[in-house]
Amino acid sequence: MAFTAETTFKSYKPEQGAAYAEGRAGYNTDLYQYIVDNHTSTGGELDTVLDVGTGPGFAARGLAPHFAHVIGIDASEGMISAARSIGGVSSTSEPIRFEVSTAEELGSNLTPPIPDSSVDLITAATAAHWFNMSGFWPRAAEVLKPGGTVAIWTITALYIHSSTPNHAAIQAALDKFRYEDLTPYHAPGNIITRDLYVDLPLPWTLEKLVPEFDKSTFVRKEWRKDRFDSEPDPIGRGLQTVNLDHLEKRFATSSSVTRWREAHPDAVNTENDVVRKLRREIERLLHEAGVERGKEAITGGVESVLLLVKKKG
Repeated sequence: MAFTAETTFKSYKPEQGAAYAEGRAGYNTDLYQYIVDNHTSTGGELDTVLDVGTGPGFAARGLAPHFAHVIGIDASEGMISAARSIGGVSSTSEPIRFEVSTAEELGSNLTPPIPDSSVDLITAATAAHWFNMSGFWPRAAEVLKPGGTVAIWTITALYIHSSTPNHAAIQAALDKFRYEDLTPYHAPGNIITRDLYVDLPLPWTLEKLVPEFDKSTFVRKEWRKDRFDSEPDPIGRGLQTVNLDHLEKRFATSSSVTRWREAHPDAVNTENDVVRKLRREIERLLHEAGVERGKEAITGGVESVLLLVKKKG
């Protein structure tokens, strides 16, 4: 799939970054521990972590207790504004450094720049599908220390659990929302995420190979709704029950929804908004199943994948 530059999140204003931070959830501490354990099991150090596409800084803050120095970068000034407003400190109480930089630059544009062979772990949390991987991997090879790790993960769209009243009809409403209402506003990155990164370019699948990375130690770990691993999913955080206020805020952070709203500005914050119409349909289906007004909620989960790539020692 040809690379298409991401412009939706990159153009976020500070208030949009703040709304994103409010609408999205972080990740389970078990995920960070799993990544750290894998990283250190092959001699990886815990000095510096670089979180790429950091958004409001969820992963940077989640990994901060494990690392002496933490850097979060994002191409969006609005996202970095949100990350800085929330803040965070490393294991040595050093403030997290949040900077505007792309996945292809990896801090080469900063003052001071991120030095070569200075980073122990690079992470990308639900972000790599927006990267130009043919630019990211060579730059990652430069900034990583020998034996360093790249950890990339993502989650797929919400599915409705059978414990939710009228779950099949609500799932059908969600599918219509995704595959009919929003399909014209999907970008290639949305498709890569939906397919759990099976088509995400890796160092050994690029047209110009990046030989510094070790294919033999590559780890791909999936958590699927029909085939969970023995432990709970640390990325998607398992099944969760949320009210419809939270659901509406979460969907509002979707890049496809942002593009829909840019194309329909007069519908935003009205009953004709694409997310509001979905909410009303879910409310109707819950009421149809006997759920009382004011108690509307759904239970669901996501599927997720974690990729771990090591730089040769």
